[in-house]
Amino acid sequence: MLCPIFALSISLGAVPETDTRKESVTGTNTPYFEGKFKDWPGAISLAQWEGRKAALRRQILASAGLYPLPARRAAPRAIVTGKQDFEGFTVENVYLETKPGYWLGGNLYRPTAGQGKGPAIASPHGHWKGGRLEQTELGNVPARGAMLARMGFVVLQYDMVGYNDTTQTPHAFGNELWSWGPLGLQLWNSIRVVDYLVSRPDVDSARIGATGASGGGTQTFLLAAVDDRIRWAAPVNMISGIMQGGSPCENAPGLRIGTFNVELGALMAPRPLLMVSATGDWTRNTPRQEYPAIRRIYELYGQTGEVETVQIDAPHNYNQASREAVYDFFARKALGLAKGPKESNIPVFDPAKMKNGGLPASALSYDELLRQHQTGKPSKDRLRAAMHLDWPERVEAEERGGRFVLSRPAHGDRVEGRVHPGSGPPVIAIHPDGGDAAEAEPRVKRLIAAGRKVVIVEPFRFPVPEKARYFTTFQHSEAANRAQDLLTVLRWLEAEKPKLLGLGDAGVWTRVAAAIAPVAFQNTGPKPGFVESDEAWQRIFGAPGIRWAGGLRAIR
Repeated sequence: MLCPIFALSISLGAVPETDTRKESVTGTNTPYFEGKFKDWPGAISLAQWEGRKAALRRQILASAGLYPLPARRAAPRAIVTGKQDFEGFTVENVYLETKPGYWLGGNLYRPTAGQGKGPAIASPHGHWKGGRLEQTELGNVPARGAMLARMGFVVLQYDMVGYNDTTQTPHAFGNELWSWGPLGLQLWNSIRVVDYLVSRPDVDSARIGATGASGGGTQTFLLAAVDDRIRWAAPVNMISGIMQGGSPCENAPGLRIGTFNVELGALMAPRPLLMVSATGDWTRNTPRQEYPAIRRIYELYGQTGEVETVQIDAPHNYNQASREAVYDFFARKALGLAKGPKESNIPVFDPAKMKNGGLPASALSYDELLRQHQTGKPSKDRLRAAMHLDWPERVEAEERGGRFVLSRPAHGDRVEGRVHPGSGPPVIAIHPDGGDAAEAEPRVKRLIAAGRKVVIVEPFRFPVPEKARYFTTFQHSEAANRAQDLLTVLRWLEAEKPKLLGLGDAGVWTRVAAAIAPVAFQNTGPKPGFVESDEAWQRIFGAPGIRWAGGLRAIR
């Protein structure tokens, strides 16, 4: 007969038969509305959503290696390298120093008519071959800059990393242990673009919008999610429940653990949002799935009129019809007009005249930029954010013949092990080679022989499947799951004031868990006996963000 044995355990049959963490792998092409998010957002209250919003913002920033954002930031230094005059607007070639020695290229479109402070638009481009200089039927990026400037907006169109003028890193790069990659750098660039725009004398800092398509749509809704200065947003052809983004710049480790783009896009609420979709790509379901779901979040605020959707009968695009839908949205929401203009009189731009040319002399190399990123102070708060682990409210437990299985309600996980009954605060022991190896350790044998209660935990094992692209964007690494299991056991035994015993390399695992837990626990395991390096961490505890959080200094 199964029975609960500790204070937090509850009813028989609450623990799942299998560990769902090992049953299926979530990825960028998972149909989310057919799985656990089929009823999203469910019966959530406004207060619950506000709490969820804060947690998701923290998750985005941590996955990007940007948590916490510096509270005070001077505007980035700008260098103008060229200017052209057109009918109703001008274009300047601009470099922004978004971090010391790092230069972001872009084009600044400004209206020639009007005076004083006006609205502005941050405009990332997406994965067009020509980047911000793409001038094709499906994606004419300069055309929208020109039209928005004629409407009265100051528009900064800026590069993705590795595109056009922004070449200090390739587009695909990174080091997961350090939370260093293109998504974080691009999100930081977007934030710094807003810093620049609000500092300009011709921009009203309370009237900033953002729009981009495809990967630029991802940049748009992530920027809007973490930066409340974005007053209006129009992400085009990207907020989807069936495809989450196919580029490294859209898939940082930890970004979508327990969430997906529709929920991240909803963080814009209650600010005005236009969801532009296409019949011929992964946003084909938007009018019947993604839009109604996000609209329910706007209902919580009583602001359903602030979210709109338009679908264009076309393949993946930011074509003229999509652009005109966005002009109309910004005209009505930002300018107070009845409707927006139709696109006309768009010049053909010479790409050579739109580029900045060579990088400034102060530009750092890739290795220098990485070392700059690695200079952050160790932080347990950053560690907790990077690991994205859970201190359970409850733990379900079942026992039979000295063995136990634990689970967190609604998570579908299984933590297995064995209990040697005894007196005194229990000792939680874990060995990299499993329970038998732990029991064979002399120290564990002595504890059992002395009548001490010993709880032996089997380590989580689930190597990343060979074909699992962006695995850690959507689920925890094997190392992080091991730390989670230790947190679950600690929570289960919390009232008995347990001690941790990490054997061999598992001494690092127990120290990570103890550092993350909100309650202090004694760690009786040996000190980590390795020289800190990426290779050592990858072998012993290969969890994304562990070195960015401070490594050994964060878990002491």
